[in-house]
Amino acid sequence: MSNTYTLVAPCFFGTEATLAFEVRRLGAENVQVTDGRVQFTGPASMIAAANLNLRTAERVLLLLKTWQATTFDELFDGVYSIPWEELLPADAAFPVKGSSLSSQLSSVPACQSIVKKAVVKRMMAGHKVSALPESGPVYKLRFALRKNTVEMMLDTSGDGLHKRGYRRHATLAPIKETLAAAIADLGRVRRDTLVQDPFCGSGTLVIEAAQKALNIAPGLHRHFAAENFPFVPAEAWRLEWQKAIESARPDAAFTGFGFDIDPAAVELARANAKLAGVGERCRFEVQDVRDYRPDPDATVLTNPPYGERLGDAAEAATLAAALGKVWRFSPGTGLYAITADADFEAHFGQKAARRRKIYNGMIPCQLYMYYQRTAQKPNKKQEG
Repeated sequence: MSNTYTLVAPCFFGTEATLAFEVRRLGAENVQVTDGRVQFTGPASMIAAANLNLRTAERVLLLLKTWQATTFDELFDGVYSIPWEELLPADAAFPVKGSSLSSQLSSVPACQSIVKKAVVKRMMAGHKVSALPESGPVYKLRFALRKNTVEMMLDTSGDGLHKRGYRRHATLAPIKETLAAAIADLGRVRRDTLVQDPFCGSGTLVIEAAQKALNIAPGLHRHFAAENFPFVPAEAWRLEWQKAIESARPDAAFTGFGFDIDPAAVELARANAKLAGVGERCRFEVQDVRDYRPDPDATVLTNPPYGERLGDAAEAATLAAALGKVWRFSPGTGLYAITADADFEAHFGQKAARRRKIYNGMIPCQLYMYYQRTAQKPNKKQEG
């Protein structure tokens, strides 16, 4: 294998710029940003560094080959040309997943079968064996067909990177950790920021803000598929882990507060914060949003209940109105609310100074941004 690897990090639509900044900060080269992903290159150690440190990436994929295919023969030949015997041991388990969009090879199950067959043939020839037991470590293979262009990739993360290891349980329809981290970045959370969330649920927004402020690497408390890959040296993992630990800023002055009307959610948030290593910096209390008063110095990051979390659009509108009333009476330095409610501004009672379109999975949302300095005269310019 080459000493330089091409990596692809998928992300939520609307968070690409944040992820690109993270990638560049790691020292990656040839950074390319497209819708829903960031592509970059680096040595084997970059595989470890990206998995350990990227807060807003959904996973890190190793791009093995890109080619054109309009027939199953072309798909098979492209997959077979990859030196799988250099990547996967003879006993590797290698499930195949993929997608197809605007391509002549439109049947994903058929493509999966062809990809699997090609890998098996190459592995048997390369390892000089007549059978592949698939009883060893798991190597998840992914292909993507877009307009007849095939990308063949190897998943280096295993579980999605949103699984930090601290959220054992969650409230209904929780926000993903990776999306929460992007909102903390857009909310300009710094090491001395005071963050509050009046609809904290299981505490994800406050916890991700705390980890960002304290520079706690999001992958410190979990494992990754590529730890078992022979072409990523164990020493590279050890060094990147040590570097991440040494980069933490335990002296940061960050403080986080979360409030929720549900006592069970508050207890869950406290447990999650403790597991995340930020229990001493984050406090969670039972409180109705109508009784909430933002601290004048607080940055408010919140995901107001809507859809699955509430099931009642009228109640969601009432809560948004209550939040707006609270904000106008006692504004903090900034409020960042993500919601799928297209009428949020009307319910809140005030136009946002700015807004950004972000997809929460397949759900189109808006991040509505309010600032204290524009509380009375919000900027009319909007970001779509």
